Amino acid sequence: MSAKRDYYEVLGVDPKASPDEIRRAYKQAALKYHPDRNPGDKSAEDKFKEATEAYSVLSDADKRQTYDRFGHAGLSGGGFDFSNAGIGDILSQFQDLFSDFFGGFGGLGGFGMGARQRAPRRGQDIRVDAHITLKEAMTGAKQEVAVAGLAPCDVCHGSGATPGTSPQTCPACRGAGQVSSQRGFIMFSQPCPKCAGQGQVIVSPCTNCDGSGRVKRKRTVLVTFPAGIDSGQRLRVPGQGMPGPGGTPAGDLYVDVEVEPDESYERQGYDLVTHERLSFSEAALGTSFEVELPDGETVKAKVDPGTQPGSILTLMGRGVSRLDGRGRGSLHIVLDVVVPKKLSRKARKLLQELDREL
Repeated sequence: MSAKRDYYEVLGVDPKASPDEIRRAYKQAALKYHPDRNPGDKSAEDKFKEATEAYSVLSDADKRQTYDRFGHAGLSGGGFDFSNAGIGDILSQFQDLFSDFFGGFGGLGGFGMGARQRAPRRGQDIRVDAHITLKEAMTGAKQEVAVAGLAPCDVCHGSGATPGTSPQTCPACRGAGQVSSQRGFIMFSQPCPKCAGQGQVIVSPCTNCDGSGRVKRKRTVLVTFPAGIDSGQRLRVPGQGMPGPGGTPAGDLYVDVEVEPDESYERQGYDLVTHERLSFSEAALGTSFEVELPDGETVKAKVDPGTQPGSILTLMGRGVSRLDGRGRGSLHIVLDVVVPKKLSRKARKLLQELDREL
């Protein structure tokens, strides 16, 4: 798919559609374009991927809110692009959903279409929090995020089998990972009880991980934060979650972003707000000054004569970069006129003369 279509258009629903309406629309699309019903049809496969991608975003309240606000650009870097994903990976990632829809592991066995061979199971996804500075949010940054959990065993390299041996094809399901039984005209599928749906059995388990292929370990993952990222947004790092059992693919790492408060600047969307103190004479006569932005850039601002306390200078294009790449927000400078609390005798006399003159 060269150009992404609107997700609501893909599913044929209104942008205000309820979760149930979105679910029903996706089920209809998935049934229509499922690979089992359209063997060898590349066009149907692409539409199946497109519908699944749309549903993966619109069925999640947080992702849908981000999409409604920023469009496809708001999800960039989050891995929401199934156009190049394999059908097996998609069926594996959404196996619970497809099981609910189709009564199998992504296949249409419950609809008389013949069960599709089960895609490999994935490891669990992991969610972590990451704090970045306003400067990092403006310029983009790379940061190592600590992850505590299971990691592939170094001895067996995640296979779960003793080095020098390998898992064997399950004799009960012949590697399919599922067994089928027919009741009347309907075919039902379920995980193979002998291999627990893995399609393989380990004859000689690795002693380091007891055959699980995974060990507990702390590790770090390098995460890229795009310029313009904001608090409450989530990044997806594919394949950095929990390792899958028996060497199957790992889950994904989800990073919830929190931008730390800045002492000098307040962020409002893509705009920045700061305060500048002026003396009475500077406000009356006019002046200019330089402001250093959080990213280190210096900008010059000009104050016109007669500027009133609380006035706001707005500099276009000096705020935070937009996630969609379409420029930057604005910088708003609130001008605070400072009134001295103590005056010398000469200063008081001069102000009295000025007051009479004005």
